[in-house]
Parts: sequence; structure tokens; C-alpha cells
Amino acid sequence: MFTVKPMAIRQQEQHAAPAVELNGHPLEPNRCIPLNLDWIEEVRVNTSAVERRASTIDTRRSVKKQWQAAWLLRAIACMDLTTLSGDDSVERVKRLCAKARHPLQQHLVKGLGIEDLHLTTGAVCVYHAFVETAVKALEGTNIPVAAVSTGFPAGLSPLEQRVAEIRRSVEAGAHEIDIVITRSHVFNGEWQALYDEVAAFKEACGPAHMKAILGTGDLLTLRNVARASMVAMMAGADFIKTSTGKEAVNATIPVSLVMVRAIREYAERTGYAVGFKPAGGIKTAKQALTWLYVMKDELGRPWLEPSLFRFGASSMLADIERQLEHHLTGRYSAAYRHPIA
Repeated sequence: MFTVKPMAIRQQEQHAAPAVELNGHPLEPNRCIPLNLDWIEEVRVNTSAVERRASTIDTRRSVKKQWQAAWLLRAIACMDLTTLSGDDSVERVKRLCAKARHPLQQHLVKGLGIEDLHLTTGAVCVYHAFVETAVKALEGTNIPVAAVSTGFPAGLSPLEQRVAEIRRSVEAGAHEIDIVITRSHVFNGEWQALYDEVAAFKEACGPAHMKAILGTGDLLTLRNVARASMVAMMAGADFIKTSTGKEAVNATIPVSLVMVRAIREYAERTGYAVGFKPAGGIKTAKQALTWLYVMKDELGRPWLEPSLFRFGASSMLADIERQLEHHLTGRYSAAYRHPIA
């Protein structure tokens, strides 16, 4: 039997908000602050430097054997297990929630010796129509339900409707709300309008955590990504998130580097910690490790907790299971033996 010790995950700690520090300085949870247009104007991004850094991430760090297994378990704990399809159903959401409760097959749990970790995913993410179903299916666990909102994925419905949609999801039991910004505000440099929109969404969330989806594949430049990130954080976003998963281009490492560096700069200026969620197109265990490396290198150990880092993913879990089975047996199992739900 092999017991995973590095980066151990316990149920009672998994969704807590541990003390967060950056460069030795304690940070507090984010809150809305006044819009500072000078910060937005100062934003500069060296695109070629970002792309060079992105190309070296996998070459500068590599983990193997039991350490890789531990990192993959961390990826599971930080995963928003998601279904956002047009053919979603109550039964599909129930199966997804069952998988969130027990993300690894029992023989893998026993083989790894991690029974006492009570491993679950970081959250379950669904449309508003299935929030009550998910809340009921996850009753008795600490797994939060996240609801996509505000006219997901385009975010172009009237503001009053988007705010009302948030309130309905919170009333239905959602612990987290993934909102979508109006991308045209970024194109037009309408920073006050973007700030007011995100601040209104944050107020509507009440006690629920808010993840601001920037739709980075639509924002055209890395400077736009950095500026939108800064405005969303000033407006009170608890997380900033790359994509809806519905754009032609979703999460990429260069975009992620820009966003996590904006988080770091914001933390240094304000003393507030903001989480990060890459989403869309993340399908393999290798990709999961790459994003974990980014978080560890750029922001440090506190951003490897579900309270500050999430993956938006579904099929990635099956590949992680296959990698863990290979770690135990030396053989890759067929993908169909690891259904997502």
C-alpha cells in the first residue's frame, strides 16, 4: 500500500479559508473598494515576455511518482465539477454530485491509502435550474454548489434580469455564483460601467462567493485581460475566472499568468486576497499539473487551496483517475472505466 503524505487534504480543512499571506504579509478576503482609474491606466503587459515564461513552465518543474499523485489529488480537491450542457437533466446532476462526493473509485482510494482524507471535489457547478437538485444531492457534505448566472455565457440580457437571476440562485441554495461580465465595456474602455456592473452583481450575491468570468478569449489583448481583472477585483470579486468554456479560445497559460500577476499586484496594493479559476479546455492530468505549477510559482502555497483556486472542468477527472491507476499498477486503464457521472 502507498500512502500519500505530501499536500494531504482533509475534509474538515478542504473548504475552510486558511490564513493567507503573500511575501510574509497577511491578507484579508476581498471587498469592494473605490474604482481607481490610475491603476487601470498604468497597466502594461509585455506579451513576448509572458509567452516566453509560459513556454518554460513545464520545463522548469516536474513531479514524479508519489509526489505527482499528491499533486493530482490536490487538483481534484480544487475542481469545480461542472455540467453546463443544453441536454442537462436532474439525473445527470445527481450523478455528477455522487461523483463529487466520491471522485475516485474505491480501489484507487484503498490502493493509495487515502481513506482518511475523505477526498471530494471543490464544488459542483450547474445552471440555475439545477441548483436545488444539487444542494439536495450534496446534503451532509461541505461541497458548495456554484451556479452560473447573469445571462451565461454571453452576459447580454438586461442588467435587472441578471441581478434577479443571481438572487434567485442564492435563494435556491447556491453557495457560489459565477457571473459573466459585459465584454463590450472592456473593448470600449468603459471601466466605470464595468465596475458598476460587477459591484451590483456582488451586492446581489449577498453571502455567496462571486467568481467573475472575464471571457478572456473575447478580450483580444493581454492588456485588456489585465485591466478587466483589476476592475473586477476592485468591484469585489472573490475570484476572477478566465472563460465560460463556450468561447472559441478558453483558458491558456499566457492569459492565466497575466491574471494571477494582476491578483498578486492587487494583493500587494490592497492587502486583499482574490482567487483564480481557469476554465474551458482543461481536459488532462498534465494540464492540471501545469496550472498548479503556475499558482505555486506565481502566488505561493496559499493559492493551492480550494478557497483560492479552482479548475472549471469535468472530463479532466477521468484522466486524473487513469493517471492514478497507472501510478498504482503500471498500466493505463481504458477511459470508459472512469465515467464522469
